[in-house]
Amino acid sequence: MGPLEKLKEWLLNSENKISSVVDFDPSADLLYPFDFTAANLELTDEILADTSVFSSWVNKKLADTHSRYGIGGYAEHRTIYSRSIHFDTVEEPRRLHLGVDIWGPAGTPVYNFYDAVVHSFRNNDHFGDYGGTIILKYELDGLALYALYGHLSLASIAGLKTGQFIAAGTRFAAFGIPAENGNWPPHLHFQLMFDMQGREGDYPGVCQFSNQAVYLNNCPDPGLVLHHTFKLPNG
Repeated sequence: MGPLEKLKEWLLNSENKISSVVDFDPSADLLYPFDFTAANLELTDEILADTSVFSSWVNKKLADTHSRYGIGGYAEHRTIYSRSIHFDTVEEPRRLHLGVDIWGPAGTPVYNFYDAVVHSFRNNDHFGDYGGTIILKYELDGLALYALYGHLSLASIAGLKTGQFIAAGTRFAAFGIPAENGNWPPHLHFQLMFDMQGREGDYPGVCQFSNQAVYLNNCPDPGLVLHHTFKLPNG
């Protein structure tokens, strides 16, 4: 049985209690599905070039639809990364998103979905990068799983220690403001990895389209976990 099958089996076990990653009431709160592909003609280069304008655009979408959060992005081929040279490479730009983004106000609390220890953390402070980043390591009946929480406040990483235990349901971080989160509208980048491949404090959240098979094999759909937060029908 491969790691993905093991993860799915573990998640199906009702004895494993999965906590929410953010506060959400499925009976009252709404999610807005953002589309950041080339099909979204409304999102112009002028909007993307200015973080404050981009933030206003995101906030208006959420307000107009009475949504608590925006969501989306796993395996999405996004055009928005053209706003930063951080995603450009000589051979082929990185455009395929490997996590799920949860868009909401700065300061939104972030909770740990299951008992874990701090694998690593860092302020990845390039324009368009993660900003405050925490990677937690989970041991799930012999399966090692890592979760990257990106675009956090810098207060989230202050005082952390590698190996520190964080219990399920613990509030351990918060969405960062643009000045701390890599210059993005406030949101959480949530990504799962089976293998950190020797990296610490960082892991690519966007890959080249030509390398999608390799990265998607190592980075399963975070919706498998977020289903327990949002009760997603396809989680």
